[in-house]
Amino acid sequence: MSDRQMQIGEVAERTGLSLRTIRHYEDVGLVVPSARSKGGFRLYTEADVERLMVVRRMKPLDFSLEEMRDLLEITDRISATDDPPSGDELARLRERLDSYRKVADARCETLRAQLMAAEDFAATLRRRLSAGS
Repeated sequence: MSDRQMQIGEVAERTGLSLRTIRHYEDVGLVVPSARSKGGFRLYTEADVERLMVVRRMKPLDFSLEEMRDLLEITDRISATDDPPSGDELARLRERLDSYRKVADARCETLRAQLMAAEDFAATLRRRLSAGS
């Protein structure tokens, strides 16, 4: 992983998030820039971009900000190298992570069903339009 630092504009371009959204995620504590330039500009690392992408992927599945924060805390703790979790703590963290996976899977299935219904409706409209020609 690179230690290269990026300004917020590049991060916005890479993540597809607006500057305002990235600043909001900072304000609510989901993603904190790794550093600030001498001029006070936010500086982000590749790890910060990956964190923003996790948040971005959770959003369409209707996870709340609190759930996003909780999931990020779980993944941070699991990947901690200075004081790695072990034993019971690691098992509890993995169990919590798996519960988020199950919720995500269920929400994806709901979205798939909604998409199928929407595609069926669009096909019905196309058939009606072509029948009227």
